[in-house]
Amino acid sequence: MDRLAAGVLAYRNHPVHRTLETPPTVWREGNTRLLDYGAGDDSLAVLVVPSLINRWEVLDLSEHKSLLRFMATQGLRPYLVDWGTPDDGERRFDLTAYVARLERALAFVTKRSRLTPAVMGYCMGGTLAVALAARQSQRMAGLALLAAPWDFEADRSGHAFLLSAGPMLAQLADTAGELPVDILQTLFWSLDPWLAVKKFSRFLGMDQQGDSAREFVLLEDWLNDGAPLAGPVARECLVGWYGENLPGRGEWSVGGMRIVPSEIVTPALVMIPSGDRIVPPLSAAALADPERGLAKVTRVDLPLGHIGMVVSGRARELCWDPLVAWLQAR
Repeated sequence: MDRLAAGVLAYRNHPVHRTLETPPTVWREGNTRLLDYGAGDDSLAVLVVPSLINRWEVLDLSEHKSLLRFMATQGLRPYLVDWGTPDDGERRFDLTAYVARLERALAFVTKRSRLTPAVMGYCMGGTLAVALAARQSQRMAGLALLAAPWDFEADRSGHAFLLSAGPMLAQLADTAGELPVDILQTLFWSLDPWLAVKKFSRFLGMDQQGDSAREFVLLEDWLNDGAPLAGPVARECLVGWYGENLPGRGEWSVGGMRIVPSEIVTPALVMIPSGDRIVPPLSAAALADPERGLAKVTRVDLPLGHIGMVVSGRARELCWDPLVAWLQAR
Protein backbone atom coordinates (compact mmCIF):
# COMPACT_ATOMS: atom_id res chain seq x y z
CA MET A 1 0.00 0.00 0.00
CA ASP A 2 2.95 2.31 0.61
CA ARG A 3 4.17 1.65 -2.91
CA LEU A 4 0.69 2.28 -4.30
CA ALA A 5 0.45 5.62 -2.51
CA ALA A 6 3.97 6.62 -3.57
CA GLY A 7 3.26 5.58 -7.16
CA VAL A 8 0.05 7.62 -7.31
CA LEU A 9 1.85 10.69 -5.94
CA ALA A 10 4.69 10.23 -8.44
CA TYR A 11 2.12 10.09 -11.24
CA ARG A 12 0.26 13.18 -10.01
CA ASN A 13 3.48 15.17 -9.75
CA HIS A 14 4.89 14.09 -13.10
CA PRO A 15 5.44 17.08 -15.45
CA VAL A 16 4.45 15.31 -18.69
CA HIS A 17 1.13 16.19 -20.34
CA ARG A 18 -0.29 15.54 -23.80
CA THR A 19 0.80 18.38 -26.09
CA LEU A 20 -0.32 17.31 -29.57
CA GLU A 21 -2.17 19.99 -31.49
CA THR A 22 -5.82 19.13 -32.09
CA PRO A 23 -6.73 18.95 -35.80
CA PRO A 24 -9.25 21.47 -37.18
CA THR A 25 -12.96 21.07 -36.48
CA VAL A 26 -14.89 20.78 -39.76
CA TRP A 27 -18.37 19.93 -38.45
CA ARG A 28 -20.20 20.40 -35.17
CA GLU A 29 -23.55 19.48 -33.70
CA GLY A 30 -24.24 20.17 -30.04
CA ASN A 31 -21.13 19.21 -28.10
CA THR A 32 -20.05 16.73 -30.78
CA ARG A 33 -17.45 17.79 -33.32
CA LEU A 34 -15.66 16.19 -36.26
CA LEU A 35 -11.85 16.53 -36.40
CA ASP A 36 -10.18 16.31 -39.81
CA TYR A 37 -6.82 14.50 -39.78
CA GLY A 38 -6.71 15.33 -43.51
CA ALA A 39 -4.70 13.99 -46.36
CA GLY A 40 -5.60 14.69 -49.99
CA ASP A 41 -9.11 15.13 -51.36
CA ASP A 42 -8.69 11.89 -53.32
CA SER A 43 -7.98 9.87 -50.15
CA LEU A 44 -10.44 7.38 -48.73
CA ALA A 45 -12.25 9.14 -45.90
CA VAL A 46 -12.73 7.11 -42.72
CA LEU A 47 -15.29 8.17 -40.11
CA VAL A 48 -13.71 7.11 -36.80
CA VAL A 49 -16.13 6.46 -33.93
CA PRO A 50 -14.69 6.13 -30.40
CA SER A 51 -16.54 5.13 -27.25
CA LEU A 52 -18.98 7.49 -25.53
CA ILE A 53 -17.16 6.85 -22.23
CA ASN A 54 -13.40 7.07 -22.73
CA ARG A 55 -12.39 9.99 -24.90
CA TRP A 56 -10.76 9.82 -28.31
CA GLU A 57 -7.21 10.79 -27.34
CA VAL A 58 -6.04 7.18 -27.00
CA LEU A 59 -6.19 7.06 -30.81
CA ASP A 60 -3.89 10.10 -30.96
CA LEU A 61 -1.90 9.84 -27.74
CA SER A 62 1.51 11.12 -28.77
CA GLU A 63 3.58 11.82 -31.86
CA HIS A 64 4.74 8.21 -32.06
CA LYS A 65 1.60 6.56 -30.63
CA SER A 66 -1.13 7.86 -32.92
CA LEU A 67 -3.21 5.47 -34.99
CA LEU A 68 -5.01 8.41 -36.60
CA ARG A 69 -1.85 10.20 -37.74
CA PHE A 70 -0.44 6.91 -39.01
CA MET A 71 -3.59 6.37 -41.08
CA ALA A 72 -3.16 9.85 -42.59
CA THR A 73 0.45 9.10 -43.58
CA GLN A 74 -0.77 5.97 -45.40
CA GLY A 75 -3.09 7.86 -47.75
CA LEU A 76 -6.28 7.69 -45.68
CA ARG A 77 -8.25 10.66 -44.36
CA PRO A 78 -9.58 10.02 -40.84
CA TYR A 79 -12.48 12.14 -39.61
CA LEU A 80 -12.65 11.64 -35.86
CA VAL A 81 -15.87 11.95 -33.86
CA ASP A 82 -15.20 13.84 -30.61
CA TRP A 83 -18.35 13.28 -28.54
CA GLY A 84 -17.45 15.92 -25.97
CA THR A 85 -19.34 16.07 -22.66
CA PRO A 86 -23.16 15.88 -22.71
CA ASP A 87 -24.85 19.24 -22.16
CA ASP A 88 -28.31 19.61 -20.63
CA GLY A 89 -30.03 18.62 -23.89
CA GLU A 90 -27.69 15.72 -24.61
CA ARG A 91 -28.21 14.27 -21.14
CA ARG A 92 -31.63 13.21 -22.48
CA PHE A 93 -30.07 11.38 -25.44
CA ASP A 94 -30.59 7.68 -25.97
CA LEU A 95 -28.52 5.52 -28.31
CA THR A 96 -30.87 6.28 -31.20
CA ALA A 97 -30.07 9.98 -30.83
CA TYR A 98 -26.34 9.31 -30.95
CA VAL A 99 -26.61 7.02 -33.98
CA ALA A 100 -28.72 9.69 -35.72
CA ARG A 101 -25.91 12.16 -35.05
CA LEU A 102 -23.47 9.70 -36.59
CA GLU A 103 -25.69 9.49 -39.66
CA ARG A 104 -25.48 13.26 -40.10
CA ALA A 105 -21.70 13.20 -39.58
CA LEU A 106 -21.39 10.48 -42.21
CA ALA A 107 -23.53 12.53 -44.61
CA PHE A 108 -21.17 15.48 -44.10
CA VAL A 109 -18.09 13.34 -44.78
CA THR A 110 -19.75 11.84 -47.86
CA LYS A 111 -20.36 15.30 -49.33
CA ARG A 112 -16.69 16.18 -48.81
CA SER A 113 -15.33 12.99 -50.34
CA ARG A 114 -14.88 11.81 -53.91
CA LEU A 115 -14.93 8.19 -52.76
CA THR A 116 -17.56 6.47 -50.64
CA PRO A 117 -16.17 6.68 -47.08
CA ALA A 118 -15.47 3.83 -44.69
CA VAL A 119 -16.34 3.72 -40.99
CA MET A 120 -14.13 2.52 -38.13
CA GLY A 121 -15.40 1.97 -34.58
CA TYR A 122 -13.39 1.30 -31.42
CA CYS A 123 -14.90 -0.38 -28.34
CA MET A 124 -18.44 0.93 -27.71
CA GLY A 125 -17.97 3.12 -30.78
CA GLY A 126 -17.82 -0.10 -32.80
CA THR A 127 -21.21 -1.20 -31.49
CA LEU A 128 -22.66 2.15 -32.52
CA ALA A 129 -20.95 1.81 -35.91
CA VAL A 130 -22.73 -1.52 -36.48
CA ALA A 131 -26.05 0.28 -35.99
CA LEU A 132 -24.89 2.99 -38.38
CA ALA A 133 -24.01 0.34 -40.98
CA ALA A 134 -27.40 -1.31 -40.61
CA ARG A 135 -29.12 2.00 -41.29
CA GLN A 136 -26.71 3.46 -43.88
CA SER A 137 -25.15 0.43 -45.59
CA GLN A 138 -25.20 1.97 -49.09
CA ARG A 139 -23.21 5.00 -47.91
CA MET A 140 -20.25 2.99 -46.55
CA ALA A 141 -17.36 1.37 -48.42
CA GLY A 142 -16.34 -0.72 -45.42
CA LEU A 143 -16.85 -1.21 -41.67
CA ALA A 144 -13.79 -1.81 -39.44
CA LEU A 145 -14.47 -2.82 -35.84
CA LEU A 146 -11.81 -2.84 -33.13
CA ALA A 147 -12.76 -4.69 -29.91
CA ALA A 148 -16.45 -3.95 -30.41
CA PRO A 149 -18.75 -5.68 -27.87
CA TRP A 150 -21.83 -7.45 -29.22
CA ASP A 151 -22.82 -10.65 -27.43
CA PHE A 152 -22.97 -9.71 -23.75
CA GLU A 153 -23.74 -13.28 -22.62
CA ALA A 154 -20.83 -14.91 -24.46
CA ASP A 155 -18.43 -14.47 -21.53
CA ARG A 156 -19.48 -12.83 -18.28
CA SER A 157 -16.36 -13.69 -16.30
CA GLY A 158 -15.10 -10.60 -14.53
CA HIS A 159 -18.38 -8.71 -15.01
CA ALA A 160 -20.10 -9.87 -11.80
CA PHE A 161 -20.12 -6.43 -10.16
CA LEU A 162 -21.44 -4.74 -13.30
CA LEU A 163 -24.21 -7.31 -13.71
CA SER A 164 -25.32 -7.17 -10.09
CA ALA A 165 -25.15 -3.38 -9.83
CA GLY A 166 -26.51 -2.61 -13.33
CA PRO A 167 -30.19 -2.03 -12.42
CA MET A 168 -29.28 0.09 -9.40
CA LEU A 169 -26.86 2.20 -11.45
CA ALA A 170 -29.47 2.61 -14.20
CA GLN A 171 -31.88 3.96 -11.58
CA LEU A 172 -29.17 6.35 -10.38
CA ALA A 173 -28.67 7.54 -13.96
CA ASP A 174 -32.42 8.07 -14.31
CA THR A 175 -32.45 10.25 -11.21
CA ALA A 176 -29.25 12.20 -11.85
CA GLY A 177 -29.71 12.49 -15.62
CA GLU A 178 -26.30 10.90 -16.20
CA LEU A 179 -23.97 8.20 -14.97
CA PRO A 180 -20.97 10.07 -13.50
CA VAL A 181 -17.39 9.37 -14.51
CA ASP A 182 -16.42 8.14 -11.03
CA ILE A 183 -19.11 5.43 -11.19
CA LEU A 184 -17.87 4.36 -14.62
CA GLN A 185 -14.32 4.19 -13.30
CA THR A 186 -15.52 1.95 -10.48
CA LEU A 187 -17.01 -0.42 -13.05
CA PHE A 188 -13.68 -0.60 -14.90
CA TRP A 189 -11.84 -1.06 -11.59
CA SER A 190 -14.09 -4.01 -10.72
CA LEU A 191 -12.72 -5.94 -13.71
CA ASP A 192 -9.34 -6.20 -11.93
CA PRO A 193 -9.36 -4.76 -8.38
CA TRP A 194 -5.59 -5.28 -8.00
CA LEU A 195 -4.67 -3.52 -11.21
CA ALA A 196 -4.05 -0.13 -9.56
CA VAL A 197 -1.69 -1.67 -7.00
CA LYS A 198 0.26 -3.48 -9.70
CA LYS A 199 0.52 -0.67 -12.23
CA PHE A 200 1.43 2.15 -9.83
CA SER A 201 4.00 -0.04 -8.10
CA ARG A 202 5.47 -0.76 -11.53
CA PHE A 203 5.43 2.95 -12.41
CA LEU A 204 7.35 3.78 -9.23
CA GLY A 205 10.19 1.53 -10.40
CA MET A 206 10.52 3.21 -13.80
CA ASP A 207 13.06 5.82 -14.79
CA GLN A 208 10.83 8.86 -14.26
CA GLN A 209 12.54 10.71 -17.12
CA GLY A 210 12.29 7.79 -19.54
CA ASP A 211 9.89 7.02 -22.37
CA SER A 212 8.08 4.29 -20.43
CA ALA A 213 7.17 6.66 -17.60
CA ARG A 214 6.11 9.33 -20.08
CA GLU A 215 3.82 6.91 -21.91
CA PHE A 216 2.40 5.65 -18.60
CA VAL A 217 1.44 9.19 -17.58
CA LEU A 218 -0.16 10.02 -20.93
CA LEU A 219 -2.21 6.83 -20.89
CA GLU A 220 -3.22 7.25 -17.25
CA ASP A 221 -4.32 10.84 -17.93
CA TRP A 222 -6.54 9.52 -20.72
CA LEU A 223 -8.00 6.78 -18.51
CA ASN A 224 -8.89 9.33 -15.83
CA ASP A 225 -10.50 11.82 -18.22
CA GLY A 226 -13.66 10.04 -19.30
CA ALA A 227 -17.07 11.59 -19.89
CA PRO A 228 -20.35 10.83 -18.08
CA LEU A 229 -22.99 8.81 -19.89
CA ALA A 230 -26.36 10.40 -20.63
CA GLY A 231 -29.04 8.84 -18.40
CA PRO A 232 -31.04 7.04 -21.14
CA VAL A 233 -27.82 5.73 -22.71
CA ALA A 234 -26.64 4.38 -19.35
CA ARG A 235 -29.95 2.52 -18.91
CA GLU A 236 -29.80 1.05 -22.43
CA CYS A 237 -26.23 -0.16 -21.92
CA LEU A 238 -26.51 -1.45 -18.35
CA VAL A 239 -29.94 -3.06 -18.66
CA GLY A 240 -30.51 -3.54 -22.40
CA TRP A 241 -26.97 -4.61 -23.32
CA TYR A 242 -25.37 -6.17 -20.25
CA GLY A 243 -28.59 -7.26 -18.54
CA GLU A 244 -30.77 -8.45 -21.43
CA ASN A 245 -28.17 -8.90 -24.21
CA LEU A 246 -30.41 -7.24 -26.78
CA PRO A 247 -27.62 -6.89 -29.43
CA GLY A 248 -26.50 -10.51 -29.11
CA ARG A 249 -30.11 -11.73 -29.36
CA GLY A 250 -30.80 -9.59 -32.44
CA GLU A 251 -33.37 -7.52 -30.55
CA TRP A 252 -31.58 -4.19 -30.18
CA SER A 253 -33.55 -1.49 -32.01
CA VAL A 254 -32.30 1.90 -33.13
CA GLY A 255 -34.88 4.35 -34.42
CA GLY A 256 -37.42 1.53 -34.67
CA MET A 257 -35.10 -0.69 -36.74
CA ARG A 258 -33.74 -3.97 -35.38
CA ILE A 259 -29.96 -4.17 -35.78
CA VAL A 260 -29.21 -7.62 -37.21
CA PRO A 261 -25.54 -8.05 -38.24
CA SER A 262 -26.24 -10.87 -40.71
CA GLU A 263 -28.39 -8.48 -42.76
CA ILE A 264 -25.55 -5.94 -43.16
CA VAL A 265 -23.91 -6.40 -46.57
CA THR A 266 -21.12 -3.83 -46.09
CA PRO A 267 -17.67 -5.50 -46.19
CA ALA A 268 -16.47 -5.68 -42.58
CA LEU A 269 -13.27 -6.24 -40.62
CA VAL A 270 -13.54 -7.52 -37.04
CA MET A 271 -10.34 -7.21 -34.97
CA ILE A 272 -10.38 -9.13 -31.69
CA PRO A 273 -7.62 -8.68 -29.05
CA SER A 274 -7.25 -12.00 -27.23
CA GLY A 275 -6.04 -10.33 -24.01
CA ASP A 276 -9.01 -7.98 -23.72
CA ARG A 277 -10.42 -7.65 -20.18
CA ILE A 278 -12.84 -4.84 -20.97
CA VAL A 279 -14.57 -6.47 -23.96
CA PRO A 280 -14.35 -10.28 -23.67
CA PRO A 281 -13.02 -11.70 -26.96
CA LEU A 282 -16.07 -13.98 -27.26
CA SER A 283 -18.34 -10.94 -27.12
CA ALA A 284 -16.56 -9.23 -30.03
CA ALA A 285 -16.22 -12.53 -31.93
CA ALA A 286 -20.01 -12.79 -32.27
CA LEU A 287 -19.82 -10.18 -35.04
CA ALA A 288 -17.59 -12.57 -37.04
CA ASP A 289 -19.70 -15.67 -36.40
CA PRO A 290 -20.46 -17.44 -39.72
CA GLU A 291 -24.15 -17.89 -38.88
CA ARG A 292 -25.21 -14.73 -37.03
CA GLY A 293 -22.36 -12.31 -37.56
CA LEU A 294 -21.77 -9.77 -40.30
CA ALA A 295 -22.47 -11.09 -43.80
CA LYS A 296 -19.15 -10.16 -45.46
CA VAL A 297 -16.59 -10.30 -42.69
CA THR A 298 -12.84 -10.74 -42.26
CA ARG A 299 -11.73 -11.75 -38.77
CA VAL A 300 -8.31 -10.87 -37.32
CA ASP A 301 -7.25 -12.10 -33.87
CA LEU A 302 -4.53 -10.13 -32.09
CA PRO A 303 -2.32 -11.23 -29.15
CA LEU A 304 -2.88 -7.83 -27.51
CA GLY A 305 -5.14 -6.16 -24.97
CA HIS A 306 -8.03 -3.76 -25.36
CA ILE A 307 -5.84 -0.66 -25.08
CA GLY A 308 -2.64 -2.33 -26.26
CA MET A 309 -4.14 -2.90 -29.71
CA VAL A 310 -3.93 0.85 -30.36
CA VAL A 311 -0.97 2.07 -28.28
CA SER A 312 1.40 -0.78 -27.39
CA GLY A 313 4.83 -1.28 -28.86
CA ARG A 314 3.44 -4.04 -31.14
CA ALA A 315 0.28 -2.16 -32.12
CA ARG A 316 1.62 -0.92 -35.44
CA GLU A 317 2.81 -4.32 -36.62
CA LEU A 318 -0.15 -6.37 -35.40
CA CYS A 319 -3.08 -3.95 -35.64
CA TRP A 320 -2.35 -0.70 -37.50
CA ASP A 321 -0.74 -2.25 -40.59
CA PRO A 322 -3.44 -4.87 -41.29
CA LEU A 323 -6.19 -2.35 -40.49
CA VAL A 324 -4.79 0.20 -42.94
CA ALA A 325 -4.21 -2.45 -45.62
CA TRP A 326 -7.82 -3.59 -45.32
CA LEU A 327 -9.14 -0.02 -45.52
CA GLN A 328 -6.94 0.79 -48.51
CA ALA A 329 -8.45 -2.20 -50.33
CA ARG A 330 -11.88 -0.64 -50.07
